[in-house]
Amino acid sequence: MATSTHAAPALPGPLQRSQGIAIRRGIVLVLMTLVVPGSAQVAAGDKRIGRIALRVWLTLLALLVVVGLLAVFARPFLISLYANPITLRVLQVGVLVLGVAWAALMVDAWRIANPRAMSGPGRVVSGVLALALALGAGTAAWAASGMFGAQSSLVTNVFTGGGEAEATHGRYNILLMGGDAGADRWGMRPDTMIVASIDAETGRTVLFSLPRNLQWAPFPQDNPLHAKYPKGFWCKSQECLLNAVYTLAMDNKDLFPDVKYPGAEATADVVGEILGLDINYWAMVDLKGFESLINAVGGIRLDINKRIPIGSKSGPKGVYGYIEPGKNVKLDGFHALWFARSREGSNDYERMARQKCVINAMVQQLNPTTVLTKFNDIAAASEKVVATNIPSDQLGTAVDLALKGRSLPMSSVNFTPPLIKPVKPNFTKIREIVADKIAASEAKDRPEQASPAAEPSQQPSDQPTTSESPASPSPTKSSSGSSTQTEDLDEVCAVSD
Repeated sequence: MATSTHAAPALPGPLQRSQGIAIRRGIVLVLMTLVVPGSAQVAAGDKRIGRIALRVWLTLLALLVVVGLLAVFARPFLISLYANPITLRVLQVGVLVLGVAWAALMVDAWRIANPRAMSGPGRVVSGVLALALALGAGTAAWAASGMFGAQSSLVTNVFTGGGEAEATHGRYNILLMGGDAGADRWGMRPDTMIVASIDAETGRTVLFSLPRNLQWAPFPQDNPLHAKYPKGFWCKSQECLLNAVYTLAMDNKDLFPDVKYPGAEATADVVGEILGLDINYWAMVDLKGFESLINAVGGIRLDINKRIPIGSKSGPKGVYGYIEPGKNVKLDGFHALWFARSREGSNDYERMARQKCVINAMVQQLNPTTVLTKFNDIAAASEKVVATNIPSDQLGTAVDLALKGRSLPMSSVNFTPPLIKPVKPNFTKIREIVADKIAASEAKDRPEQASPAAEPSQQPSDQPTTSESPASPSPTKSSSGSSTQTEDLDEVCAVSD
């Protein structure tokens, strides 16, 4: 009877086993370096270099823990420290050096594994892995270094300082101005003037919009132009409008020695006097360049209730398009700018409301992921678009309040007819409205501190008044008026999620 025999499988030869061990060793050493830089050198290479790399790695981990604690318990300080140009330059160089060193350690880990002991395919596989990880580390370091460089340039060139860092009555008041600048970027009349009054504790914000055609604008007594217009900015030609204060100051630069932006500073003084608020900072935005900033953040989304023309009947192209109404409409820079500025079929007061819609959308929809992934584009656009007197050491406070306030609804007041008459504004009435609206906003977070306040009267006075300090708010009867005057901003235009 025949019996079948089965041959035992042949064991790998010594050379094959040795090559397999070498490949696994090489891959493990490279991955060890990826997770803990220097560990491969301590285990199988130059222990001195490995110990240095491990100390650096542990120091970085400890710094990350400290940063995490500061982010929880001292976020404004952390942001201000980070936004310091010296810090950003150190990070720009440091991250590049660390990235190159990390890449070199990965290549060295592959060398330590002795590629000559590997098979041909093993050398290729382990070598490609080491090279890919080294290139990845170097590329990430290069990108991070570029981001820190862009941030440093932005902070140095835009946040030049000069504003008032102390909150007044628990609030920061920031004047936002926008207009088209042309070749001389900041030599313009601002068409948009909005004050964001921000609660210094909660970040809850009230927006106050002033029309560009407001007359009799009062200069505070400490402003050099007060002597020229002691009773307010007015002239028979009716060219002495609020937005012309900027040009007036630029034409009288000799009255503002050592002031880089006299037009912005004078406008901030006048707007603060009108509203009865101390303006901490101002920011000037070139609306034409605003397109690039909107594009850099990937556009905005709005619920639009009215068809908005692109162009104008009196322009060279006429009306050549429309922004159609709808829910969750995505606007790129071009269309967002036209949504904010279009005049055809509307007036300045409607435009004021639309401009605040765009601001609200940017605040709510600009998330950390967008900032990190598109920061270089955002920074480059911002340098061309924005000038401000916010100092870099106050960015921590500003960003912290923005993060707090972004989840809270904004309130809004447009000083438009019939609420006021731009030709003969009642400044006492304006200040009463401002005080009432701020009191109502603060009562939402601190009801126990609230004093009775009601909606302001909508009947304008026939004569301008220029009292030096804001009048105390007094209860007044509300009446119907424009839907863009005094209300929650979300009622004017809904920002899409």
